[in-house]
Amino acid sequence: MAHYTQADLSGSRFEDVNLRDALFRSVALSGARFRGVLMDNVTMHGSYLSNTEINGEFENLQINGVDVAPLVEAELDRRYPDRVKMRPADAAGFREAWDVVERLWAGTVERARRLDPALLHESVEGEWSFIETLRHLVFATDAWVRRAILGDPAPWHPLSLPWDEMPDIPGVPRDRDARPSLDEVLALRRDRMATVREVVDGLTDESLAGHTTAVEGPGWPEPVSHPVRECLLCVLNEEWQHRLYAERDLAVLEAGYTIAGR
Repeated sequence: MAHYTQADLSGSRFEDVNLRDALFRSVALSGARFRGVLMDNVTMHGSYLSNTEINGEFENLQINGVDVAPLVEAELDRRYPDRVKMRPADAAGFREAWDVVERLWAGTVERARRLDPALLHESVEGEWSFIETLRHLVFATDAWVRRAILGDPAPWHPLSLPWDEMPDIPGVPRDRDARPSLDEVLALRRDRMATVREVVDGLTDESLAGHTTAVEGPGWPEPVSHPVRECLLCVLNEEWQHRLYAERDLAVLEAGYTIAGR
């Protein structure tokens, strides 16, 4: 195993690297950026964090002996009252959740339309552009609804965009260079959102508790049977989280656009 002692590795890039069970001792990580990082069973002692932002999914995250994950969840529910509806318990709850998704995204799209169309292809802090975010949500619907639930083994549209860290899979597109217009992507989104609407409108508590029939052929998710509830929860989570990311980045673009327009 490699050992680095009193070494200056400032600016190093670690990508597709396995650092399981690595030991970091007296290490300066100021300004470091972590993206798509698996950090389960990590222990930090004697650490100092200031001006640190962490976004992700947390379970049993203890800080100074306190599990803060439930506190974070409760605060997010307080800030966003509609958020609790993204954890529905029955078929009617999933229909109500999709009502919320449609309503909130309609407002976000109208906000985006007020910007210079070129800005909708701009990345903020290395994140997906607004157009890429919409393309990724098309991928999420293709994966968890059209493939997993409806049984289409290859549902992908050429503009479907998987997450960056997903390994290349035969037949699954990943065209990061495409620059479709907002209207082109929205037409695709409307088609995919209508598919989800049809599924949830036809949902019963019995079918919600069932499992999908495994498809044949490579793709994502894996060609095995999945709980229907988990498939739909994945879609709701993707829709909720990526809209928040989009709103965050639109605010940055709006500020820059205003300055540039003076």
